[in-house]
Amino acid sequence: MIKDNLTAIHQRINNAAAQAGRRADEITLIAVSKRKPVELIKEAIAAGQLDFGENYLQEAKEKITELSGQARVHFIGSLQSNKAKDAATLCNMIHTVDRLKLARALDRHAQAANRSLAVLVQVNVGREERKAGVLPEDAEELIGQMQDLANLEIRGLMTMPPHRANQEEMRPYFAELRQLGEELQKKGLIATNCALELSMGMSEDFEAAIAEGATMIRVGTAIFGAR
Repeated sequence: MIKDNLTAIHQRINNAAAQAGRRADEITLIAVSKRKPVELIKEAIAAGQLDFGENYLQEAKEKITELSGQARVHFIGSLQSNKAKDAATLCNMIHTVDRLKLARALDRHAQAANRSLAVLVQVNVGREERKAGVLPEDAEELIGQMQDLANLEIRGLMTMPPHRANQEEMRPYFAELRQLGEELQKKGLIATNCALELSMGMSEDFEAAIAEGATMIRVGTAIFGAR
């Protein structure tokens, strides 16, 4: 089942990329495996999937230990500063940095672990009160303050826009994140030594995200089924 689902997702990615005049290999599929057993993750790995997204640090820690380096784990959930040590030492990328206190904690623990940690800054493009993320107009200030954190690599931006009835209504939010990312990159604040990463789009809307420049899409239900 997992293999067939992944095949179907990759076909959708290929089609969306072709329609947008992009290459499918520009887009990383992150299989969101929160609350799913390690057995299903191993099934996905056997089918060729390498990148996985986790929302809960304790769960991620247990899975990372059991997988023993077989997968790249992206932390995509809300992260408290007092739990930054495990995130900084165990995960391959943190998608949800949205405040300086958290960034400093991640940098400190990455330094102690003698590693460079890839991070994305989460932006609340929909300006929703209940969602995490820095507001678009405050992103440059935050990222500017992060410039002296030598053990963090600021690769790009991430967002979770408001839910809308159809994909076309999502596109302005994705376009806003892309435009912001490009502006910050031109100013030399993010993705200075690598391609700009834009983590946006999920099971129901990732085609629209790809059309607007997503380089990472986070897909769970369409791969693993409902939670």
